Amino acid sequence: VQLQASGGGLVQTGDSLRLSCAAPGRTLTSYAMGWFRQAPGMEREFVGSIDWGGISTYYANSVRGRFHVSRDNAKNTLYLQMDGLKPEDTAVYFCAAGHGWGASPTEYDYWGQGTQVTVSS
Repeated sequence: VQLQASGGGLVQTGDSLRLSCAAPGRTLTSYAMGWFRQAPGMEREFVGSIDWGGISTYYANSVRGRFHVSRDNAKNTLYLQMDGLKPEDTAVYFCAAGHGWGASPTEYDYWGQGTQVTVSS
């Protein structure tokens, strides 16, 4: 499964941004989905995830209340709505699909190429 993340960009503190993740030609309904991010010199960290049916979500403490993960299974697309962005949110954001929807990267089998989000102060 090839995942394509998009929607990144350069924004200012407090702005909002919505990332999308799709798998052209493939259905994602069989997979739980997640978002991770990686800042320069840092390890990849969990951001948020959603179960197969889009009912349950799980967030890292650092983004809870500001970020919202959703999915549209009819469009085979995963979203990450990011509000109240901070400079510390600057990172490359990756979407992932897998058999679980926890915080460990090992639960995810397929990864997108990443999209850069830069938040200026």
